[in-house]
Amino acid sequence: MRTIPGCMLLAAALSAALPVLAQSYPTRPIRLIVHSSPGGSSDILGRLVAQRLGEVLGQQVVVENRAGASGIIGVEVAVKSPPDGHTLLITQTSLAINPSMFAKIPYNAQRDLAPITQIVAGPNVLVIHPSVPARSVRQLIALAKSRPDALVIGSPGQGTSPHLSGELFNILAGVKMDQVQYKGAGQGMIGLLSGEIALMFPTTPTAMPYIKVGRLRPLGVTTAGRTQALPDVPSIAEAGVPGYESVQWFGILAPAGTPRPVIDRLNQEIGRIMQTLKTRLESEGMEVVTGTPEQFAAHIKAETEKWAKVVKAMGIKPK
Repeated sequence: MRTIPGCMLLAAALSAALPVLAQSYPTRPIRLIVHSSPGGSSDILGRLVAQRLGEVLGQQVVVENRAGASGIIGVEVAVKSPPDGHTLLITQTSLAINPSMFAKIPYNAQRDLAPITQIVAGPNVLVIHPSVPARSVRQLIALAKSRPDALVIGSPGQGTSPHLSGELFNILAGVKMDQVQYKGAGQGMIGLLSGEIALMFPTTPTAMPYIKVGRLRPLGVTTAGRTQALPDVPSIAEAGVPGYESVQWFGILAPAGTPRPVIDRLNQEIGRIMQTLKTRLESEGMEVVTGTPEQFAAHIKAETEKWAKVVKAMGIKPK
């Protein structure tokens, strides 16, 4: 049986070991799980962060795409990984949406993941294939009402932010366009560029390369106001759908139980990295948003509650 002084000595020894743990971490390559296919914003952001994080930590950070089931597969891989800081997860708004969209999820995100930091937030952008004869949101709505079966929306999967952005548009604009679910944003963009679908609500980093060369036509952004990356493109609310707003966010987490000194070091390093990417990301319509692990945890909780109300109001039943 330990004496009280013995317990105090143990606690003191553990406290002294924590800074050493943070300094010695990492001891081997880190994998960063992206729960979507290559080509989407999570993948783009993940590779930017991975390269710079590897440089500052002195170990390679390997991006591992684990797409499928609206991100659930990749999140489950992260949740079941050893909580030692050598497996990280880049996630997005779907982490907060999925609990309302799926009847069975093999984890509880708020219990089984340790938030490190949010990294960015920004709009999705309503883009259409150039063959669609609409030059504005109002024209698109009129076209959808006159030809209800002619226009199909694509999305990266059930419960993703682009999916609900499309559903919200249908409801607030008073139209009914069917949605096709792809396995990730990259595949969805291929479908849109080929003309297989008429429109989509991807994030700005995903859409910008194609907007710049005229392969996609932007009609509106999903945030309440305009974005500096597309100053001539109105918000959807401004363009004819009052009250419309949908914000996409991204962040980094680790498996629950990851030592706090490791979480804190990653929080600091990723925060610095995001500041170096600020100008580039703003040019692509994304705002750098970092903070403490506690702030990110509170954001995930608030977003989960918000989207639960939205999904219920939309009448979407969990699958």
